[in-house]
Amino acid sequence: MIDARITLVTLGVVDLERSARFYEAIGWRRTAAGNEKVVFLQGEGIVLSLFGQADLAADAGLDAAEPLPRFRGITLAINLASEAETDRLFALAVTAGAEPVKPPQAVFWGGYSGYFADPDGHFWELAHNPFFALDAAGRLDLLTPNEEPA
Repeated sequence: MIDARITLVTLGVVDLERSARFYEAIGWRRTAAGNEKVVFLQGEGIVLSLFGQADLAADAGLDAAEPLPRFRGITLAINLASEAETDRLFALAVTAGAEPVKPPQAVFWGGYSGYFADPDGHFWELAHNPFFALDAAGRLDLLTPNEEPA
């Protein structure tokens, strides 16, 4: 097992049930592991945790009353196999309640991407990168089979 991995991402949310319904609508599966303060959603090889924003701030020892900036300097990304898949998931997210930030389009680096904000303002990038091959399960692995990590 390697240490360089992300197994769970936690997002602070205002309305736990609204956010859970949003993520379920775009393909995440709710698990039985949560409770009234946290929802765990299973993705492909990763779990998304939704935690009340004030409770998450308190858990981290922060003051929940401080306003968060609109762009927090981080985006989460889903790489997709084609431009059509990127468009499909973007439309699904918007229908489920996401705010479109930048519709999918050709980008300077030679790919195709767009951004939406979830109901709590967390930014997600949806991208098709023709230079990154996804495996049959849609996973991204940038190391070649015999390549040693740098």
